[in-house]
Amino acid sequence: KGATISAAMGGCQAEIGVSSAMAAGALTEAMGGTPEQVLMASEIAMEHHLGLTCDPIAGLVQIPCIERNAMGAIKAINAAEIAMESDASKAKVPLDKVIATMWDTAKDMNSKYKETSEGGLAVKVSLSDC
Repeated sequence: KGATISAAMGGCQAEIGVSSAMAAGALTEAMGGTPEQVLMASEIAMEHHLGLTCDPIAGLVQIPCIERNAMGAIKAINAAEIAMESDASKAKVPLDKVIATMWDTAKDMNSKYKETSEGGLAVKVSLSDC
């Protein structure tokens, strides 16, 4: 509600950022975190994907997509570990504000950075370079 998980609508910040946030929250829960720590982990993971474009080379969801998903998984683990070691009652940035910021950024983002292969790495790197 009020955002997207689609790279075509919001860039990789939406697709990978949301999946990383969900993984961070789930991992924090599995590690015995409080509900507040779960929210904090999700916020940390999402925050560090803001502005990430979706620019697949040759229109194929391979480069840089596979590595970006791996980095999202690493960020999820790191976010969970940070949240587990933190006093979540002192968190400065609420998850809802980060989600709203992601959606605002998505709406402002040029369409060439939204899974169209018309900008970013998609135009700077050719498939033959890979």
